[in-house]
Amino acid sequence: MSMHPRYQELSMHRRQLLQASALALGGLPVSLLRAQTAAPKKLVVVMLRGAVDGLSVVAPHGERDYAAGRPQIALPVPGAEDGLLKLDSLFGLHPSLAMLKRHWDGGQLAFVHASGSPDATRSHFDAQDYFESGTPGRKSTPDGWMNRLLAALPGEPAPTRAISQGSTPPRIFAGTASVANLGLGPNALQRRSIDNPQMQAGLAKLYAQDPALSATLRDTTEGRGEMARSMASGMAPGERSMDPTADAGAPSARSFAADALRLGTLIRKDPHTQLAFTAVGGWDTHVNQGAARGQLANRLASLGQGLDALATGLGDAYRDTVIVVASEFGRTVRQNGNGGTDHGRGNVMWLLGGPVAGGRVLGEWPGLDRAALADGRDLAVTTDFRQVLAAVLQRHLGLPDSALASVFPQPGAMWRQAGELIRS
Repeated sequence: MSMHPRYQELSMHRRQLLQASALALGGLPVSLLRAQTAAPKKLVVVMLRGAVDGLSVVAPHGERDYAAGRPQIALPVPGAEDGLLKLDSLFGLHPSLAMLKRHWDGGQLAFVHASGSPDATRSHFDAQDYFESGTPGRKSTPDGWMNRLLAALPGEPAPTRAISQGSTPPRIFAGTASVANLGLGPNALQRRSIDNPQMQAGLAKLYAQDPALSATLRDTTEGRGEMARSMASGMAPGERSMDPTADAGAPSARSFAADALRLGTLIRKDPHTQLAFTAVGGWDTHVNQGAARGQLANRLASLGQGLDALATGLGDAYRDTVIVVASEFGRTVRQNGNGGTDHGRGNVMWLLGGPVAGGRVLGEWPGLDRAALADGRDLAVTTDFRQVLAAVLQRHLGLPDSALASVFPQPGAMWRQAGELIRS
């Protein structure tokens, strides 16, 4: 997308976003992740259900149209009272995420701005479905991309190789590969009827003639048993959205820190775990969104504490873990009449972890001039979310091209060259 003349003053910044390599994925530099060690590689996906406002998470304070379109909710510039935390000459981090700044400063946090789905839907349900299936615009896909990834990963399967944290099975793990479930709250691993050996023996006898049910029972009991054993040595201490369907059952950010610490600790203690998914709701801020203070700021603070707790729980495993944070779509550039923002297009993806070559805001920045906006109202999508994920799967998890094609079954050259998101 060509740049409006107004943004020529930012051309140096944009060239730096693209010059990391001659090979780029839709404007995404190919050296976002570090070279790997021999330890097992892990991937945690955190989905922010409800469409978080990426223009507040990583705000383009260098754009004149940013503050002009948000007279009440624009974040003050870096250095001002309640101002953004400066990332570079164009972008700043929301001050409520100050606890993550150490990850940025340590080169373990990066952002890919103006990223998202090529499908133009502004429906929470459809957009979340497309992100989790990995096939935007195609509703007939029966499984989720993380389940396909689990089936494609090299190495031996294990009952806890993949963990879904939450009260309901997510679309992203739908499929034939077995996934262990970790509940929410301090009683997530509390013993239940299914953990009773007599109950297990009775169900095994009942399902003996049904191979599918027998396999499900075996995977469930083995997974729960392995998680309980991994945690046996002890644990570290540790507003609804406008649209009630936007969160899809995900808990709010307020309760995220304790659950994230528990998830990170389990991943660290269980050497078999490679994949994990969790979701956080409460981001559909149509009303009274706030700026440096208010409901969005409070939720971001809780989210930041949770991501920092996840890193703490991972401990030494953090150096071999990539955490991807994403939302179904972004929000409008201009605030609405209720002091909030409505459903938009482009958003920002977060990459956090030891392998991430961070300290950079990446992606092709299209600008906020009206001529550059999608439908004249939204940040344009210049990087397909699958390009970011594909690069992580190839460069971090070592997935070959043939396996990547089964995870993201889309035609096109971009899947033959997923790029380098690991620093060499």
